[in-house]
Amino acid sequence: MNILMPQLGETVAEGKITKWFKSAGDPVQPGENLFEIETDKVSMEVPATEAGVLSEIRVREGEVAPVGAVVGVIGDATGAAVAPAKPAPVTPAASIRSAPAAISADAPPGRPVTLDPFFEVRTPERNFGPARLAGGVTITPLARRLAAEAGIDLSHLRGSGPHGRIVARDIENAPQTGPSARPAAGLPGPTADQIKSLYDPASYEEVPLDGMRRTVAARLLQAKQTIPHFYLTADIEIDRLKELRADANGSAPQDRDGNPTFKLSLNDFLIRALALALQRVPAANAVWASDRILRFARSDIGVAVAVDGGLITPIIRAAETKSVSAISAEMKDLSARAKKLKPAEYQGGSAAISNLGMYGVREFAAIINPPHATILAIGAARRQAVEKQDGGVAFASMLTATLSCDHRVVDGALGAQLLAAFKGYVERPVTALV
Repeated sequence: MNILMPQLGETVAEGKITKWFKSAGDPVQPGENLFEIETDKVSMEVPATEAGVLSEIRVREGEVAPVGAVVGVIGDATGAAVAPAKPAPVTPAASIRSAPAAISADAPPGRPVTLDPFFEVRTPERNFGPARLAGGVTITPLARRLAAEAGIDLSHLRGSGPHGRIVARDIENAPQTGPSARPAAGLPGPTADQIKSLYDPASYEEVPLDGMRRTVAARLLQAKQTIPHFYLTADIEIDRLKELRADANGSAPQDRDGNPTFKLSLNDFLIRALALALQRVPAANAVWASDRILRFARSDIGVAVAVDGGLITPIIRAAETKSVSAISAEMKDLSARAKKLKPAEYQGGSAAISNLGMYGVREFAAIINPPHATILAIGAARRQAVEKQDGGVAFASMLTATLSCDHRVVDGALGAQLLAAFKGYVERPVTALV
């Protein structure tokens, strides 16, 4: 039985094997972990679905394989590999609609084919170009992806596969105009070799990009190039919020060991305040969807979490319905599993919040995380002299919040209403609890 690289998200095209738990020749049982993979978002352990012997490892630790590739083989109890069923031949003229017929060619006529969810492989929903060029030459899916990533014009290649088909080795042997000649985002610019030529080779260390860093770079560059950002900034007094937080933490019940059952952070309150502000300004609780706007009933808030090699934004679903202690517990759990989250735990959401206050950053403007229309950037708390209503001067605890908006969805007035609603909940925190 072939072990395939699984699909871990709609846009995930490849995975990197970071660890094999079994060696060639080891017996395996259903449910035992075979290997760990890392994609551009998460790390996950992949279990065996059949009993047998791991007779072959085809993709070693540290290597990357596309979704659906055979990474290993499980044989029978004697170690002999189980021969896979022969697929029905498909002619070059066959259309996409004929694919299901090829899959079920070995099945008796008239009997429905039951797909095993452990073996079904989904094609990533991403278009790397047509499978057939204007002259009739066909290209394999892997070759199309490699060519798109490398920026290679397929019309100038001569295929070495059957009937002149362009295969992956043709891309690998083609003159490189992509990764070595373009930055990660594919925009014109100096090549890696041109940049390296400016420095003494002994003065730097080359660090290859992993899947997460590539994805972060591509998505954020896409966001800055395609989303018309504008920014709104407000200074917010948080003395009442700090008092409420201290009171809540001081009143937390204790467990058997005498430790408090929860410890709330300021960020937990801010997440709830943003969720409630989106409910008060529902037109801002929306995302841009190509030719339309999607507005949501719930406030699903993404929270930026830094991880090794990049960042990820787990989602607090329906945050407006959850208590601050529930939000706090959920955030601790999601943060602890940051690189092992399931796609459903970090995909979607309607807005996001990013807090760099713990690093002493006074204020910053965050880049919107597509497809969100807003992201709220929180700076560090500080003591500042402010004028009181009676004309006197006193010191107050302040923080600066900057709201980045997608002008296609949230215009200036709407963004100002959302930021004002957020400020109101933070400065009068009791209103966020009733």
